[in-house]
Amino acid sequence: MGSGPIPKIRIVIAGFNLMTFRLLARTLERSLDLQVVATVGTKEGLFKSLQDTKPDMALISIHLQDGLFSGFAHLQEISHRFPNLPWVLLLAHTTPQLVVDAFRAGARGVFSCSESETKLLGKCVRCVVKGEIWADTAQVGHIVQALTGASSDSEASRGEALSLLTAREETVVRLVAQGLSNRDVAQHLGLSEHTIKNGLFRIFEKLGFSNRVELVLYAIAKLNQAEFPSMDLPSASITVNNRAPRPGLSMGGPGA
Repeated sequence: MGSGPIPKIRIVIAGFNLMTFRLLARTLERSLDLQVVATVGTKEGLFKSLQDTKPDMALISIHLQDGLFSGFAHLQEISHRFPNLPWVLLLAHTTPQLVVDAFRAGARGVFSCSESETKLLGKCVRCVVKGEIWADTAQVGHIVQALTGASSDSEASRGEALSLLTAREETVVRLVAQGLSNRDVAQHLGLSEHTIKNGLFRIFEKLGFSNRVELVLYAIAKLNQAEFPSMDLPSASITVNNRAPRPGLSMGGPGA
């Protein structure tokens, strides 16, 4: 007997040049586990396709047919209306501020089409769907600098707040940085999922973060600097593809 059909990762792609992105869709679908269920060019088309097809993830270009940076302008709305949808921002070229703003808006990854091998996009999709965060090494540098920069008063206050976390809160942050969901964290600590959810809200307030992605990225930076008391847990997962000119990097990310 055969093992049955390969489960498909269902993807929506939104971008300015539909011909280009349809070619990209064909490239992705050469992999048996990837299926592009919609390719759209406008905000209206994007929101309708997300509602109708309920994909596993979305690839969203910074520019849509609605105008320059129109894709970027709607990122927070996407995260608000589809909170459980992982999405990746597609860029022609990266700049530090765009990268940082994308993750602050809720992106699970940023992919530079001109600076990365197209075949890496499939790996990016798989990592993000698994709950990981995707960025290349330069992009991670931008993020860590923005979240830990000593020159900013607000970031300095975050560093002070970090030291004020309780031992239990530090443990929760470590587990979240491992990619555990709220349910998994609750089971690990013998607490209710509701307790963990409320605890994360308090942690966000102390550190000045608005979403789980920021917390994970910041925690990984601090964990690597040994800012937390040691625990019998593996370090944050980092996978680097050394074949890429600017390697893709995935970090254990924000499970819901």
